[in-house]
Amino acid sequence: MSMSPKIYDRSPTPLYIQVASIMRQRIDRGVWLPGDKISTLEELEVEFSVARVTIRQAIDLLRQDGLLDAQQGRGTFVSHKIKKNRWLNLATDLDAMVANIKDNVLKRVHVKEGAAPPELKPGEGEPAGGYTFLRSVQYNNGEPFSVVNLHIAKHIFDKDSKRFTHSAALPQIMEMDDVTISRAPQTLTIGVADPETANLLEIGLGEPTADCRLILIDDKDVAIYVADIHYQKDCFALRVELLGDSKHRKRPSK
Repeated sequence: MSMSPKIYDRSPTPLYIQVASIMRQRIDRGVWLPGDKISTLEELEVEFSVARVTIRQAIDLLRQDGLLDAQQGRGTFVSHKIKKNRWLNLATDLDAMVANIKDNVLKRVHVKEGAAPPELKPGEGEPAGGYTFLRSVQYNNGEPFSVVNLHIAKHIFDKDSKRFTHSAALPQIMEMDDVTISRAPQTLTIGVADPETANLLEIGLGEPTADCRLILIDDKDVAIYVADIHYQKDCFALRVELLGDSKHRKRPSK
């Protein structure tokens, strides 16, 4: 069944990127498995209701991303070298978050003392007297999976500035005996990679990201840690047991 050309008009994204996104989803969901031969150019042209040049551009994009392999005279196949997806379970409590990042390999790419304060929404605490801004990239198996844009209150950063510039900040703050955390709100949204994030994560401009905002608020209602984390879309999943330790029981019928 062919797609209606009108569906593409709802997005300003270039046509070939929209087509590539649909094909990428088929690989992610296992509709096309590693080693499978995908549909021919002619079949894809009809199915997506686009010109053949658009199909070629989409396939080239997925080849550059390592998802497809073109074999002369045989066709195009799903790569056997697709990275393992969804290895990171997004934390749903503070202890799990600390454990998640404690041993992460990170690279600081920007540090600015005397930075402008982060924008704080209602319920996110009051601003500290000053902030240091740190941007870092976190790696797994030598490949980037998240970009962290972090504001740390100056009086916290000054406690161990050298260590903060070389290792993950959250575990360090949690180890400080003289710091009391009263609240730690976390918000998860879906975003897209801006030029800076796309460059650091080595992904395409405008590709989806999982955006996590985590704030540590002390016992004086001051936001001492404000992190905006952009995860590469293929690395994470949010797995939660909705029933917890309880057993699901049907109500007895009357």
